[in-house]
Amino acid sequence: MSQESEHGKWTVSSSDESEDERAGCEKPSTSLLQRDTSSEPRYPCSEARKAARKRKFSPLEFRDGNSLSEVPPAPKRLYQEGLGWCLSSSDEEDDCKGEVKRGDAAAPSVRQEEVCVPKEMAADELSLNHKSAEPSGKVQDTWDLLDGGNPFRFFLTKVKGIKSKYNSGALHIKDILSPLFGTLVSSAQFNYCIDVEWLINQYPKEFRDKPLLIVHGEKRESKADLHNQAKPYQNVRLCQAKLDIAFGTHHTKMMLLCYEEGLRVVIHTSNLIEDDWYQKTQGIWLSPLYPKLPPGTLGSAGESCTNFKSDLITYLMSYKSPTLNEWVEVIKQHDLSETRVYLVGSTPGRYQNNEKEKWGHPRLRKLLKDHATQVPDEDSWPVIGQFSSIGSMGADQSKWLCSEFRQSLVTLGNSAKSLTNREVPINLIYPTVDNVRQSLEGYPAGGSLPYSIQTAQKQLWLHSYFHKWSAETSGRSHAMPHIKTYMRVSPDFQEIAWFLVTSANLSKAAWGAFEKNGAQLMIRSYELGVLFLPSEFGLDTGCFQVKENLLSDEPALSFPVPYDLPTEKYESKDRPWIWNIPYTRAPDTHGNMWVPK
Repeated sequence: MSQESEHGKWTVSSSDESEDERAGCEKPSTSLLQRDTSSEPRYPCSEARKAARKRKFSPLEFRDGNSLSEVPPAPKRLYQEGLGWCLSSSDEEDDCKGEVKRGDAAAPSVRQEEVCVPKEMAADELSLNHKSAEPSGKVQDTWDLLDGGNPFRFFLTKVKGIKSKYNSGALHIKDILSPLFGTLVSSAQFNYCIDVEWLINQYPKEFRDKPLLIVHGEKRESKADLHNQAKPYQNVRLCQAKLDIAFGTHHTKMMLLCYEEGLRVVIHTSNLIEDDWYQKTQGIWLSPLYPKLPPGTLGSAGESCTNFKSDLITYLMSYKSPTLNEWVEVIKQHDLSETRVYLVGSTPGRYQNNEKEKWGHPRLRKLLKDHATQVPDEDSWPVIGQFSSIGSMGADQSKWLCSEFRQSLVTLGNSAKSLTNREVPINLIYPTVDNVRQSLEGYPAGGSLPYSIQTAQKQLWLHSYFHKWSAETSGRSHAMPHIKTYMRVSPDFQEIAWFLVTSANLSKAAWGAFEKNGAQLMIRSYELGVLFLPSEFGLDTGCFQVKENLLSDEPALSFPVPYDLPTEKYESKDRPWIWNIPYTRAPDTHGNMWVPK
């Protein structure tokens, strides 16, 4: 099968093998591409990300029609004369010098690389160092964001290369780990792709030797690589998540931050690598600062009306790790009663009876059944899914997407109608080739959108559901999404029945799939997200209003959807981004082509 677009024909031969279940997220690979060693990531990552890194270091420039010319890497330098860009991977002077505590080991210099500037962007739209992306006098103070300025506690990450006003209310990882948020005692980082050296440098200097637990899913060579990364840091411990079902991943992205003043939980969508906090659209839920319970208080105290505390403990216990049991005890000692969101997680396994409702899409179905409010004419309310990767959906929409998965997402309350599968519209937001080509990063942005040709050619039916990525109102149309969100919206796109931000892409591996005629649920991966329901924010109407201008302050309980509504369906010329085929007919914003291998 093949599809034609202005960027060339994409096809797959009958001899190509597909690893469908890997396609739902970026499967780590330890195979090395032949390239200059400076372009090789120092952390395990997917083939798609390796290809993107290769093209950043060895771009193929568009010249004379379709001819390609490999461009040698630009000379490295600290500052662009006259513009004052700091081209270090860090935004602090000490990091530019590569200073970091590493036990008794000598501190290596931090990698420095040229900042790529889209050629078509005006100079006054560029904000090319971290400091210019941080709040100025006209931008909301970081501390104010936590002090009632954002009732949902839902944030986007800062993006370099957009107007500073669009970073108002956004956070960088250094903001999250800042002493303003608490005096850190210890922390745990749950993630998929991890650059240990970079991560350590994101902590303030005074916190870099505090105990740090890294929870990962690496195996064999990738695990050895991660241990080698962590070895110089005496304060770092590693915890391997068990992945006993083939093609599963530890995809959860969470921080547990224990302070002298209390505890904070952060659930987000970014890998712990520099690229994910640079020019991508990512989502963050930042909990309140949870105070410590009085000595002698039962561990069951301090529960929220959303059962967040017990659900978080249940999720951590699913790892069956003595190391994580230590964090369970920490959580038990704190008061989490101020939490207004519900936890929606996935853990690998096969589940029956009531256990099916604890994880994956049946977990979301259960929460919507018990706590969501019915709306008038609800069959006309579309489900919107927005994600950065896609797994195998089956031969047609009836196999999973428009059967069990949709049934979970259309549930609203405990009515007979909500419990039946109906023809509710599904709008799937996934970047087009042109979205990627015209992005801040250009074609290499597609390295974090690992939809493969082997999977795509088997489900051409899926593409009729696709809608473009557009985020003009937030100034982020050119910052490709790595965020994953799902919601139920009114036909006029003015009201939201519920909203979920999660690590889960559109895949059965992430959300689970029924087996044995629905008697059993099988999940391959660890995932985690939070569900926002209007009832938990005192809204009797049963709906959030859509916040039309993300930079405005009113009304306070309008929800800040991170992309434009209404969604825009693919046109006939549009094609979904597929990472492992070439695009050579039109240059990206850096004047380059995409040839992944």
